[in-house]
Amino acid sequence: MYAVEKSVTDEHSSTLKKEPPTPKKSFFTNAKKAALFSFLFMGLGQLYNKQYVKGISFILLEIYLLLFWTVPFQWAMWGLTTLGETPQIQKGFEVVQGDHSIFLLIEGILFLISFILLLWFYYFNIRDAYKVAVKRQEGIKPNNTKEMVKNIWENGFPYILLTPSVLFTSFLTVLPLLFGVLIAFTNYSAPNYLPPKSLVDWVGLDTFIRLFQMKTWSTTFYGVFGWTVIWAILATVTTFFLGLIFAVLISQKGIRFKKFWRSIFILPWAIPQFISILIMRNIFNGQFGPINRYLMDLGIIDTAIPWLSDPLLAKMTLVVVNMWFGFPFWMILMSGVITSIDKELFEAAQVDGATSVQRFWKITMPLVMFSTAPLAIMSFAGNFNNFNIIYLMTQGGPVNMDYNYAGSTDILISWIYKLTLDNGQFAIASVVSILIFIIIAIFSIINFRNTRAFKEEDMMS
Repeated sequence: MYAVEKSVTDEHSSTLKKEPPTPKKSFFTNAKKAALFSFLFMGLGQLYNKQYVKGISFILLEIYLLLFWTVPFQWAMWGLTTLGETPQIQKGFEVVQGDHSIFLLIEGILFLISFILLLWFYYFNIRDAYKVAVKRQEGIKPNNTKEMVKNIWENGFPYILLTPSVLFTSFLTVLPLLFGVLIAFTNYSAPNYLPPKSLVDWVGLDTFIRLFQMKTWSTTFYGVFGWTVIWAILATVTTFFLGLIFAVLISQKGIRFKKFWRSIFILPWAIPQFISILIMRNIFNGQFGPINRYLMDLGIIDTAIPWLSDPLLAKMTLVVVNMWFGFPFWMILMSGVITSIDKELFEAAQVDGATSVQRFWKITMPLVMFSTAPLAIMSFAGNFNNFNIIYLMTQGGPVNMDYNYAGSTDILISWIYKLTLDNGQFAIASVVSILIFIIIAIFSIINFRNTRAFKEEDMMS
């Protein structure tokens, strides 16, 4: 009995030893070979998979890039890292042009983005070779040229449509953003570092340090930043609650001609803001503005009120004018929210003895906040960068002698405008732009994550 069992066991063991390698092992070997060939040279993996048209196309593309793109790419990377080495020289009446640092920076970013896109395409070439090899091992015949074109048209049509958008986004959005960020790490500023007369150099974090440590810059930054935060809060809160008040008043049962009142109050928002701000600027003019004229004619004041020339009054005037422009949007939005609230809630609360004030704070206000809180956060971010009303109304004035290139009512975005277009301080302006992005991004993320509407959406998903 033992001998029989032993012979059966030995026969079973010999059978196991003689079994061929599992298809899984061979399958990974072929796939890895194809991927390795495509990694070594684009298109070789496709030739290994007997996709000759695709493989030859990839090979020709890489040969073209090696022959006609390598030298320009090396030149662009040299320009990006050095920003030029030969300054402009004047010999008598002749000017010998040197390297233009800004052009070199833009060209370097352009080639860098192109290189990243090419790396993605190279990865696609390796992945394609690997996946086709897997299908071949499973007994699926690779597509011929006609089938490949048909498959791309049927299954890849969305990607074909998205490709132009990706390219335009890369070169029309990402490039300017990268350029603006990289400028912060250079000394690109007037009067000593403006191309083509002078070269621009990489300075690392020196511009950031100068903004926070040099007294003239730090005083300006902290002062403008503080007013920017106060302005954004006041501009958002005042328009939000003024719109809410008007929406609640118009929605009351005793109010007649509701459509008329909504149409009248929407006019400040419907008229182009550019025109309205210039009109307001003349209305609040300290010398010949109609407000001062009427008040003086009525005997209320003896001297003109400096609405726009006194720092505190100018800031208050900006908030009041912004309320006039901003409340119609919130009024219309909240009118829609209030109209959609179930009337049975108010009736049940009234039966329970709740007053009108209690009904407002316990029913209307929570539901309005639930619907409008995300928009309020976006409004805060918009007011943080509300360039139009600040610049058109006061141009950042009145003058503040303690500030560097900024006035008493300048916010960060209007200060950046003055730094760049009026004074050529591009490096400092780029640093301030980065800080604005960081501040708004942090504030928005924290508030969005703590907004009930987004919390409930996450729970539902």
